[in-house]
Amino acid sequence: MHISSFIFWFQNEFKTFLTAAGHKLAVVEFSSTWCGPCKRMCPIFHELAETCHIRRIPTFQMFKKSQKVTLFSRIKRIICCYRSGVMSNPIFEFCGADAKILEAKIQELM
Repeated sequence: MHISSFIFWFQNEFKTFLTAAGHKLAVVEFSSTWCGPCKRMCPIFHELAETCHIRRIPTFQMFKKSQKVTLFSRIKRIICCYRSGVMSNPIFEFCGADAKILEAKIQELM
């Protein structure tokens, strides 16, 4: 199984990635090298991606068919998306280091 991993430096690279993913499930990990929970989740995230046949990898957000649902209020989401130029919509957003929640949601969306 091949899992692609990307680092996005610019908004247009992220939008291009989402467009290329099309109708495939894309799991996007937003993390940093200094974040403790990020460090703990990194190996778990890659293991889950392989177990659940996630083909593309670049808080966790999941995108499917470019539809986004977040924990933000609708108005806040619209403002954030407009400012950042993101027009795709996540269908699930996850923050923290609980691998069971992430695995359950990936299984549900597959």
